[in-house]
Amino acid sequence: MKKLFLHIFLFFSLICFSQNEQLAQYYYDKGDFEKAKISYEELLENVPQNLQYFLRTIDCYQQLQQFDVAEKAIQNRLAKYNQGSLLVELGYNFQLQKNDLKAKSYYDQAIERIRKNPNEVYGIANSLERKVQLEYALKAYQTATEIQPNYNFNYQQGLLYGQLGNFEKMIETFLEEAYANPQNSIIIQNQLSRFMTDEADASFSNALRKALILRVQKAQDLFWNHYLSWFYVQQKEFSKAFIQEKAIYKRNPESLSTILNLANLAIEEEDQEVAREILTFVIENTKDLGLLVQAHSYLTELKIKNAAEKDYATINAEIEALLKEYEISPFTLSLQLIQAHFVAFNLKKPEQGRAIVKKALELQLNNYEVAQAKMELADILLFEQKFNQALLYYSQIETDLKNDAVAHEASLKAAKTSYFKGDFAWALKQFKELKSANTQLIANDALEYFLLINDNTVADSTQTALKAFAKGDYLLYQNRNQEAITQFQLVLNTFKGDEIEAVTQLRLGKTYEKTAEYNLALSQYQSIIDHHSDGIYIDEALFFSAEIYSKRLNEPEKAKALYEKIIFNHQDSIYFVEARKKFRELRGDKNL
Repeated sequence: MKKLFLHIFLFFSLICFSQNEQLAQYYYDKGDFEKAKISYEELLENVPQNLQYFLRTIDCYQQLQQFDVAEKAIQNRLAKYNQGSLLVELGYNFQLQKNDLKAKSYYDQAIERIRKNPNEVYGIANSLERKVQLEYALKAYQTATEIQPNYNFNYQQGLLYGQLGNFEKMIETFLEEAYANPQNSIIIQNQLSRFMTDEADASFSNALRKALILRVQKAQDLFWNHYLSWFYVQQKEFSKAFIQEKAIYKRNPESLSTILNLANLAIEEEDQEVAREILTFVIENTKDLGLLVQAHSYLTELKIKNAAEKDYATINAEIEALLKEYEISPFTLSLQLIQAHFVAFNLKKPEQGRAIVKKALELQLNNYEVAQAKMELADILLFEQKFNQALLYYSQIETDLKNDAVAHEASLKAAKTSYFKGDFAWALKQFKELKSANTQLIANDALEYFLLINDNTVADSTQTALKAFAKGDYLLYQNRNQEAITQFQLVLNTFKGDEIEAVTQLRLGKTYEKTAEYNLALSQYQSIIDHHSDGIYIDEALFFSAEIYSKRLNEPEKAKALYEKIIFNHQDSIYFVEARKKFRELRGDKNL
């Protein structure tokens, strides 16, 4: 019985202690440092060895400008525990009082502690970094490695050099560490990418490019070709990355899978010319069936994307020839599904498309391959307005590959199916859940449709305009572009000035781009810029217009002006980083 009471007492003590900690944190976060100080002092009295409570107590003293109390507390703890990091706390306490000479004295003492005992570097350097004493933190790591050369603080030093703006030393240190310890390459590349994205001008990227080229030339080590290729991919300079990958392949012709991945990246970024060049190289240099089929699949998709109706017969014959050469098997599934989609959506023969997929499903496929085939079958059923059958297959994929990226894609398509059939309440619920999907493209797509349905339901409870707009979207899905244009024009004429107007102009602009009617697309985007400048589609209208002027009409000055508007007026736009890069290119910045 005594043990029971003891356990109960300890249990409630722990609850009480946890609540006191939460209360102290609450006051601290709120900025009520007087109450936070009292709470942390009580906590520290119960657990005097807890460093976190001690540091929070000291911070409260300093926030309340009780520097003498803070100094005495730190000195007492230093005498009791003899931790070198407490010298940093003393130095910072004097720094807050503008006594830089005394602060420096304690920081120097902390460095001397490392000379006597290099193991103290961890606590001291960490404290210096928290106090933003970056030069001293760097000195701490350097001092420790002087005494103990087997210590490795290259990563920490690289970060500090970057924070201090010494990009050359940062790059040198990071690259040395990457070469010495290749297992750290990914975290180093993540840091380099962050600086490549965030830096105010092109100087960092330029310095990194030069450093990598120099190492490629001097070392003759494939490690640096891989790194330089990675750099060019970050810059979306796929032709230059391809040069590096070819150099690697010539010296080490083991696999072309990396080069094939590069082609896929080029396709995603719509660098179709380079993608075709890479895919042709793969086809000419491999006998691996998987790589050959994948390369031909990518090339065929590129041809379909850019094809006019007069090209369809030729493309269909080419697909038939490829399937005859490589045969119907699980290895050629990607080509079979491309054929099914092409036959259904381009040749408008959905029954034939379904037959191709059902034949593919009879093969010995793994779970992912079955999901791919079912996805295509559902897409074709949706094309045929067989909404419920399409939903059935999408839900099967969601169940079979729960929480997988493919399942999320199926969920998105199921939500769009509900949207197309006019079941907006259910579609809205699905899009709301998908807004937080792990895949950014799916999350962005879901957010777009969620806002579309939500905004136009609030503005029009009958959802009449939304139903008309969804019909236009469905015609786009069926690849009936001219009919979609007519439908969106009808929406604009019928609901002029309503909530639906801006998004309809945006959709109409993108449809005109698909049909290569660029001036008509520009007129729709300009209407958004002129009449909906405070809406959520303004940054898209600016960016899409700039892209047309830059890529299609060869009017760089007009494009530059539009990119500049995004840079200065829409920093929160998802197009901000790309607009800034393209603006610099048009401005003539070198070595981006």
